[in-house]
Formats: sequence, structure tokens, C-alpha cells
Amino acid sequence: MPDPKVISKEELSASDARWVTLKRIHYQDEQGKDRTWEVAERKTRGSSGIDAVAVIALLRSKSNAFPLSTVIIEQYRPPLDNICIGILNFVGLIDEGETAEQAAIRELKEETGYVGDKIMESSPVIFSDPGMTTANMKLVAVNVSFPGELETSEQKLDAGEYIVKRVVELAKLNEELKAYDKKGYVVDARLSHFAAGYDMAVRISKGELF
Repeated sequence: MPDPKVISKEELSASDARWVTLKRIHYQDEQGKDRTWEVAERKTRGSSGIDAVAVIALLRSKSNAFPLSTVIIEQYRPPLDNICIGILNFVGLIDEGETAEQAAIRELKEETGYVGDKIMESSPVIFSDPGMTTANMKLVAVNVSFPGELETSEQKLDAGEYIVKRVVELAKLNEELKAYDKKGYVVDARLSHFAAGYDMAVRISKGELF
């Protein structure tokens, strides 16, 4: 299988864009001065008002056969012309009539084959790059339980979708992402922030960080 790569780029008019559009905002600042701002907007936002869901899968063994783990994915992203390391469905859209939590369970099964048995936590609507886009999402943590050892599962990917999944111990996630960076891969900010926050919380609890 050949490595994916960008062949060419060209300007895209808003009328030809299927998924996003550009707009110029006219606004007044805190001193009453007229200013402008350029923003990217999705064309796909449904009635829920939420564009997408990002999924943190927490894999547990009821018999403690393996440590608490999560699933990360490796996927080529044309805007970056590189393999991006992210959490599940890190740019996936929510279907019309679907909640973010339902989308999280669905995408978890499609992208990994794992079946979530419980929603652990669902964030408020969050914005990852408010200086450039109105795109928003919810971060949903889904529990996946196994009686004993970690089991393998089959992905159910759409045609043209190429995703490599990896199970990583949560305690080693931050170091794994640093290793990816050294290899020349790019890491999605949401996954990086989650891993760094988890690592920092552990270090604070041990008195290693003041």
C-alpha cells in the first residue's frame, strides 16, 4: 500500500466548499472601535448545535489482568500531510437526531470494534481553536470492560477510511506521545492535553510536582 501524500493545493471558493466556509465578522471591540475578523465555519452543524464528538475509551479488566488503558488512533490527515495521532473520532461529526453520547458509542464500535458499556463522563460543549473557527465538540469518556484479558476486535471502517488503532496503558500515554513526536508524527491537541493533564495529576498526587 503506497504512503498517502498531498499531490497539489488550490484556492477553494466558499460556494464550492462542501464542509466548511469562510466568513468575515464585523464587530466592535471593548473601546468601541470597529474591527474585522476572519472565521471558518462548518456547513454540517445539525439541530443539536454540536459539530462533533471526541472519545476517550477507558479499557478495564474486571480481574485486573491488564492495567487501565485507552485507545489511540493513527490516521493520515491531508491538511497536515502527515500521520496524526489522536483520540477516537477526533474530527467525526454527529449525525442528525443523534446525541454526542450516542455518537461516541457508535464511533467507538466502528473505529475499534469495542462496545462501550457505560458513559463515564460527558463534557460541556468545547471549542478547540476559537481564534480561527466556530467548530465545537463534546469530549465523552466511555468505559469498556473485559472479564479478564484484553480482547481483540474488528473495526468497521467506511470505504476509504484508513485507521490504525493502538491500545496504550494510560500511565504510559504521555511518554508514548512524546515518542511519536520524535518520530516525526503530529499529535492532536486534545489527546496531548488529556495525556499531559493525566500525567500531571499523577505527579501532583505523588508530591513530585509543586
